[in-house]
Amino acid sequence: MEILRQLQQHLPAFALDVLRLCVWLLLLMLVFIPLERFCALHAQKVLRQGFVTDLAYYFINSLLPKLLLALPLSIIALGLHATVPGGWYAWVAAMPLGLRFVAAMVVGEFGAYWGHRWSHEFPLLWRFHAIHHSAEEMDWLVNTRAHPLDMVFTRLCGLVPIYVLGLAQPTGNSVDVVPMLYVIFATVWSFFIHANVRWRFGWLEQLVATPAFHHWHHTNDGADYINKNYAAIFPWVDRIFGSYYLPAQQWPLKYGIDALTEPNLAGQLWQPLRL
Repeated sequence: MEILRQLQQHLPAFALDVLRLCVWLLLLMLVFIPLERFCALHAQKVLRQGFVTDLAYYFINSLLPKLLLALPLSIIALGLHATVPGGWYAWVAAMPLGLRFVAAMVVGEFGAYWGHRWSHEFPLLWRFHAIHHSAEEMDWLVNTRAHPLDMVFTRLCGLVPIYVLGLAQPTGNSVDVVPMLYVIFATVWSFFIHANVRWRFGWLEQLVATPAFHHWHHTNDGADYINKNYAAIFPWVDRIFGSYYLPAQQWPLKYGIDALTEPNLAGQLWQPLRL
């Protein structure tokens, strides 16, 4: 703790954020690289094609979306606190933190589901989201391959209903940990469901998203299999809206998209913005 306090005093905020990300990256590598080595679904190199680009996305998408979300979420929070009766926020504030977090997870999943689904159904949004689906090899780091504006949109769709229902910052006068916990949990789980592991989880796959469930979301096996499994945490949300697909034994044969994608980071960031 003393080391952390000293760093906070002497390092600029941005440098401290980068240092934290480096530590988290090291931890993720220590977990997932051996896991994918010994429990691999597909035999592939650690330094696969696009690994360095996805590593750059890890830092960009850990820093930039947070900054881009600050203003719209602040406006939404101010607007809600000005229009929603204070009694509602007082009632939500009295909920135990654990219950409020679970409620936020469920509510946020419904919002994120539709944000994700719209990213597939609307051509303008798909131009940005296609970057994420361009990966032809799946592993934990593919989770970070996303255009920052695509990530901002999907995350905003998940956070807005949490704010609307008062599950985040219900009292309006203090920082609330619920949205932070929601984003952290969803992010960590997203690394897992992208992982190149062959595990299946039986009946648990009906309750929580798994690598098998999400790998089918990334499949390029044909028109009958694409545009399924939009949920990131709770697959039963896909069941409700008719987009669930998870065979008992089968895995996708190939991943990616048919459209051409720029091979480098700069090209991928610019590609959706071209007229």
